[in-house]
Amino acid sequence: MMTEKQIQWFPGHMFKSLREIKEKIKLMDLVFVLLDARLPFSSMNPELHKIISHKPMLLLFNKMDLADDQITNQYIRYYQQEGYYTLKIDAASGKNVNKIKPMAMTILKEKLDREKAKGLKMRPLRCMILGIPNVGKSTLINRLSKSSATKTANTPGVTKTQQWIKLGDDFELLDTPGVLWPKFNDPKVGYHLAITGAIKDKILPEDDVVSYALNYLKTNYPKKLEERYGITDNMDFLTMLHTIGTLRGCLLKGGEFDYPRIYHIVLSDIRNNHLGGLSFDRP
Repeated sequence: MMTEKQIQWFPGHMFKSLREIKEKIKLMDLVFVLLDARLPFSSMNPELHKIISHKPMLLLFNKMDLADDQITNQYIRYYQQEGYYTLKIDAASGKNVNKIKPMAMTILKEKLDREKAKGLKMRPLRCMILGIPNVGKSTLINRLSKSSATKTANTPGVTKTQQWIKLGDDFELLDTPGVLWPKFNDPKVGYHLAITGAIKDKILPEDDVVSYALNYLKTNYPKKLEERYGITDNMDFLTMLHTIGTLRGCLLKGGEFDYPRIYHIVLSDIRNNHLGGLSFDRP
């Protein structure tokens, strides 16, 4: 199994992005922090949080339909108790996206009232959207702007530069590339990011990632594993792989199991909601 020293994925454009975020944050009225609802802790970049902690922020729990709603609600309650504004959304389907701008106006109401009282001219609100790679920033921006303003892909690291997007006459949104942090203090964070596709496949050994995923699911979602693959709680990792391989016909000539194909099936099923809502962070 991996150790935190084995995780090395912090490309040059991420250092540049972090520096640019530090420079631009002072211009912002509000920060949208986009989290993966399946891993609200693991997808909260601690380096970014240090930079933006003095700014008003709205935590957006994206991919809500892929997560275990009961666990998501526990995290929502926790963050609200800590003083954060929160909203569950699904950028891909548009669920609750129409609530973002009204919530932003509510969060900034006192500031806007003060500016109005001083006789300052109304201006577009400047907002920054932040999140780790592949969390759905581009999909959300395209949904908010009702256009294909940014590139989207189901792989991390597509957005490489900052860009301003107008959301009507009253909002200006700064899109930023997904930024990870140089080192994960908890190896579980690396596994969670790998399972959900926030870091590129092959960065971590696939057998380790799938082993972690299947054992986690066996502990926390045993019924879903049994329904999908016929896996029971007395199976070890190899037996689980062989059960899935037999079910899906993952056999090579000579009767050997095609392990890479089995790994792909497991990760694809998790990422595409074929096992139902799953959460990998537990409050």
